[in-house]
Amino acid sequence: MRLVGFLSARSSDESAPFAAAFRQGLAEVGAIEGKNIAIEYRWANGEYDRLPTLATELVQRQVAVLVTVGGEPSALAAKAATATIPIVAIFTTDPIELGVVASLGRPEGNITGISVLNATLEAKRLGLLRDLVPQAPLRLLEMKKICKICKRRRAPPTCNFKS
Repeated sequence: MRLVGFLSARSSDESAPFAAAFRQGLAEVGAIEGKNIAIEYRWANGEYDRLPTLATELVQRQVAVLVTVGGEPSALAAKAATATIPIVAIFTTDPIELGVVASLGRPEGNITGISVLNATLEAKRLGLLRDLVPQAPLRLLEMKKICKICKRRRAPPTCNFKS
């Protein structure tokens, strides 16, 4: 039976929706907890200093993959604990800027996942929204801030916002 590690910076109660969605996603591809896979859960309960120890415990259990939730501290602890076990993470900031991946298109190494907040992507999303719904009451200051971030990072133009 394959062993999957699940590392969260939060408590089991706070992470319950993520864990349930994770189990459902696995079940949809035929991986059923207790039937053909086992999942080892580790909860830091908001005590971020515990994450490195918890990540190391999962690595020592020889998990096949390590899934992290609860923010970047979980992903950073997992990355520090192993360079060989695949890590799947959810990022709320830019993983490139964080230093965990080389690029979004080709993260390289043993870590992959999704980034839900990224200045370049957010600017593109706002630009698309503006194109789709021109009369949408978008807050001008937020768009200017995002565009400034994109220009500062020398990202390619991603929105058509004209200040």
